Formats: sequence, structure tokens, C-alpha cells
Amino acid sequence: MPKHAVFLIGENEYKSERTMPPIAHELIQKRGMSVSVLTAKQGLKSLPGMGALDDADLLVAYLRFTQLPGEQLEKLRAYLDSCRPIVGLRTSTHAFRYPGDSEHVEWNNFGAEAFGTNWKFHYGGGSNSIVYPVPGAENDPLLKDVGLPLRVRSWLYYVHPLPDSCKPVLLGSSVGPSGREEREVNPVAWTKTDADRRVFYTSLGHPEEFELPSFRQLLFNGIDWALNGG
Repeated sequence: MPKHAVFLIGENEYKSERTMPPIAHELIQKRGMSVSVLTAKQGLKSLPGMGALDDADLLVAYLRFTQLPGEQLEKLRAYLDSCRPIVGLRTSTHAFRYPGDSEHVEWNNFGAEAFGTNWKFHYGGGSNSIVYPVPGAENDPLLKDVGLPLRVRSWLYYVHPLPDSCKPVLLGSSVGPSGREEREVNPVAWTKTDADRRVFYTSLGHPEEFELPSFRQLLFNGIDWALNGG
């Protein structure tokens, strides 16, 4: 039976509703997978079809500041508790934003739970990033056929500190205009392995990057690793 991936798409900044479906289509065409693509509705307050997670082998998330209802969160919680693999892109470190008095406010910590860190800040939308391997990771299978170094449009996220369960494979340096005088090198792609779960995350994901073969290759490498160990 083919592996089943479920894409959760819900953000209003990076056009993921346009960039992610072609990735799903390629998984179907080139890897023979079954894919369900769920897109947020009602101003990022609903993701119809979350029952698809019941038999999913992989969750691929591109979410930002959503406020899903309780019954949909229960489906996601069941998936997380099952320790099945996760792949996350860019804003998924801040997938949820509930007000402080919400019964679901703990979901604001989803980034730390799923990927090891919550989003802290970035170096400004006028900046770009130079991406290169972590020293010693040049031959990591996650970087196979990924042309590096790579200049990308994504402005660098500050994600320090990562827990010991995370293993960075790519670093990024912020270049170009920024409102911050001091800029620090940050991980932009890493794996996380704990509780028998395999997680791959990258803070890249600007729509221009989906046009780069190296970025798409990185994403497929991460999906392969999460599902199969490489």
C-alpha cells in the first residue's frame, strides 16, 4: 500500500496554497505516494478534512498563526501522540496563535513541541540569506544533490537555542538590509529525533525558493528521511 502524506496548509504570507500542491503532486507522480492536501479556510480558523490524519504516514505542515477548533486539534494531537513523522516549513514554528484566555493556548508552543523551537524573530523582509552546510555535514544524505552555498530570498529566522534532540544540517547568514545591527548565524534546516519520531524542519519556504531545484531537492530529501530514514 502506498505511503499516505497529509499536507496541512494554512498561512497568509508566503502563498503556500500555490507552492505546496505541486510538491504533493510530485510525491504522487515520482514516489507513488497517496497525498491529501488540506487548506485552511475561514481566515485560518478551520482545516476541513483533518480526519485524513487518522491513517497518515507523514504530516507535512506549512502553517502560520492559525486558530483551529477543538475537534480539529484533537485529530492533530492524536497524530502527534502517535510519534509518526513530521516535515515542517518556515512559519510552522509559529503555526498557532491563540489569545491568552483561550482553552487552546498551549498550542502556541507547537513549534517547540514538534520542531524543537518556537520562532523568536527574523532579520527583516528586505534581507536575504546565504545557506551552507554545517561543518562536517557536507555529505549528509539530506544534502544529496543540493547545490550549496545557496542564496535564498527567505529572511533569516532566529531560532536559538535548539535542544540536543535537534541536529542542524544547514546554516544561514543574513545579508542585505536589516533593522538589526547584530546578525547571528542560525540553523535553517535540521532533524529532530526523540520519542521514536523523525522530524525534518526548514525555515526556508519563500515562494521564490520553490523555483530553485536545490530547495525542492532538500525538501524531498527531508521527506524521504522522515519516512524511510533516508
